[in-house]
Amino acid sequence: MQSSHVLICDLVDFSKSNCAIFYDTLKGFNAKFPFVEESHKQNFYSILFLDSCNGEIEIDNHKIYFNCPKVVIIQPNCISKINLHPETGGRIIAFTETFFSLRYNNNSLNDFSFFEHGCKPYVALNSFQKENLQTFFELFELEYNAILKDKTKVLRSILNILLVQLERIYNPQIIPKTPNTKNEKIKEFEKLVEQHFKEQKMPSFYAEKLHVTPNYLNKVCKSETGKTAGDLIRKRITIEAQRLLHYTSLSINEIAHDLGFENVSYFVTFFKKQTLTTPEQFRKNANH
Repeated sequence: MQSSHVLICDLVDFSKSNCAIFYDTLKGFNAKFPFVEESHKQNFYSILFLDSCNGEIEIDNHKIYFNCPKVVIIQPNCISKINLHPETGGRIIAFTETFFSLRYNNNSLNDFSFFEHGCKPYVALNSFQKENLQTFFELFELEYNAILKDKTKVLRSILNILLVQLERIYNPQIIPKTPNTKNEKIKEFEKLVEQHFKEQKMPSFYAEKLHVTPNYLNKVCKSETGKTAGDLIRKRITIEAQRLLHYTSLSINEIAHDLGFENVSYFVTFFKKQTLTTPEQFRKNANH
């Protein structure tokens, strides 16, 4: 499969009103969004709760069939195909990393086992687990369809609880997993990035602090997260820029200065390269 032939899907392809969060039932899903039947990548996360279903979902090398209730997790950059019977019972929540990270730390999504690089993209549910998760999906639906104060904050909170509930099903061990050396190095790297990303934007600085070579740091980051050290640094800077644009009235120039950019034009170029939108456009959309 040539990646150049794979359709790239954005949340705006599903939701015209909100490009950061989307909810829908799965009844008639393929009729509404026929492009999902073809191989495609998406730049957001999807959680599909499938109750009664005939059909098939393919994610990378996994073919998922539905002989019992399941939750299916589609991560950004996975190649997937969705082919569901029109009468499928279930729900979908799709969200961008930005949506989640504007309130929670941008590394929090990495704490969930089902978002680890290369993990199994589904979990079967027993009747108790199905009813438990369904409660949170229903709460999310009520809030999503309501016109209420602080709606977005509540949606983020319900989503976080739902993900925690799903983690308990996906990885029921109460004892934390035994960390490996590479994983520990990533955690150390992320802590250093958290402390220094405004002043230090080059992987070489962090590699020196961690007593490893830049090449080794890149190799570890790539194997554990699928991203280079530079990608992770840029991601952290971008999340902070988005937070400042969304939650403060600082000017673009002030934000650029706060994040350690030499001039505002360099910041605007950086931000547009990372998000495909300008800081002004992001602020306008986020506060819409």
